[in-house]
Amino acid sequence: MVDAAQGIEAQTLANVYLALENDLEIIPVLNKIDLPAADPDRVKEEIEETIGLDCSDIVYASAKAGIGIEDILEAIVTKVPPPAIVEPSDGEEVPLRALIFDSYYDPYRGIVVFFRVVDGEIKTGDKIHFLASGAQHEVSQVGVMTPHQVPVDTLRAGEVGYLWGNIKDVLDARVGDTITTAAAFKQANQKLQLQQKADGGKEEEGKFAIKPLPGYAESVPMVFCGLFPVDADQYESLRDALGKLRLNDAAITYEPENSGAMGFGFRCGFLGLLHMEIVQERLSREYDLDLIVTAPSVVYRVRRGGKEEDEMVVDAPSKMPDLLRDDVALEPYVRMEILTPSEYNGPIIELGQERRGELIDIKFLTPTRSTIIYELPLAEVITNFFDELKSRTKGYASMEYSLIDYRSSDLVRLDVKINYELAPPLATIVHRDNAQTVGRKLCKSLKDKIPRQMFKIPIQSCIGVKVIASESISPMRKDVLAKCYGGDITRKKKLLQKQAKGKKRLKQFGKVSVPQEAFMAVLKLND
Repeated sequence: MVDAAQGIEAQTLANVYLALENDLEIIPVLNKIDLPAADPDRVKEEIEETIGLDCSDIVYASAKAGIGIEDILEAIVTKVPPPAIVEPSDGEEVPLRALIFDSYYDPYRGIVVFFRVVDGEIKTGDKIHFLASGAQHEVSQVGVMTPHQVPVDTLRAGEVGYLWGNIKDVLDARVGDTITTAAAFKQANQKLQLQQKADGGKEEEGKFAIKPLPGYAESVPMVFCGLFPVDADQYESLRDALGKLRLNDAAITYEPENSGAMGFGFRCGFLGLLHMEIVQERLSREYDLDLIVTAPSVVYRVRRGGKEEDEMVVDAPSKMPDLLRDDVALEPYVRMEILTPSEYNGPIIELGQERRGELIDIKFLTPTRSTIIYELPLAEVITNFFDELKSRTKGYASMEYSLIDYRSSDLVRLDVKINYELAPPLATIVHRDNAQTVGRKLCKSLKDKIPRQMFKIPIQSCIGVKVIASESISPMRKDVLAKCYGGDITRKKKLLQKQAKGKKRLKQFGKVSVPQEAFMAVLKLND
């Protein structure tokens, strides 16, 4: 689906290449042809030159005006091949294999699972087995969507439908899991055990009684952040909401976290920034939760003594150890492809250099459009890279990135001390070259937000024991000389010395309370 006014975008290109690698049928569609700025002929030529697709029978459409909708449906029916159905052999039934692609929680029926039957058939009353979770449940109802849910007796290979069966645990039915019948699983398991005994009792790693369906790889979180409820009483509601969200979004990971600044919450992992924003918005809208979201961070790795076997994962700044001489810090790098009008190449290259990127290639797709390929640290992408890209190209550029590997980098943990005491929630991991700049911003932001006390409050950014930036909040001062309207100067000095001793005592025993506003201001430094 390509915008007839804007042309191919980076995400579209990435998905097309993924489909081509998996030998899928591709139907090109030009959308928004009714816009005044639409140029279908130019975009059609761009698709042919860039991807190499035959666009002689491209579908012209406009969802807004209702143009070409029937043509799209007809093209799907005509061009997309029917599902391959496995025929039974030797009089044995083909075991059920169905792929879960979505699910949601219903307060009355439990978890409702949407699936596609690949092999075999499924009926109401069958006892099913989920391969990944190992859970077994009896099917209370199966049906199809037309588009409303309509119960049927049986679903066979190639059909798509839903089922529910008093499934209460959100982890039982994960997206990407394979469903089979309990009887077929038991029979296949017995066969596998007999085969292993015949082979000398050796268990082959990765050997399954019934082969799980391909198509879903285990998701690896790339961006982590903390989710905390504004109201501490909503902690249980947040936990339940995350569990229900994970039903149809298996890419979310979460674990409990306790922050001295914000109380109890969860450390959550996401595929990227957009994924994080969508989950946050869904939690707010669908579950009516007021949330505080901490600054996103990526997963780093530290090799003690440079040895790969002594590698530890660091998904929060507070877990970053003090690096010794032989220790190696690794950060994730991504390959980024940016599609842009050629006139903006200069500002984009400048942005890439500022973000510690390495320019790999520039390709001119057409005389007016080009693609720029960069390799740069993921930590530099998740801050405000997309906003900067859109600003420098007046909104015309689009980008797509994918993780390539981990590379060694000169990383340090930037600690914050308030009144000479460490504040672990404010720590962050930065490149050594950027440490001083970030440290100054941290100190300045805290100075503006922390309220003044009766004593001087020093704020310091440190790498280990070395202070690289500092600010101080001046104390509030009572005018003790107001009542001393006359007399010798020694009377005034005596009062001032008494005040200085009191402030010294306050500084020694006084505690600084960092307000939530100050904490959030620090978290938004990169926004």
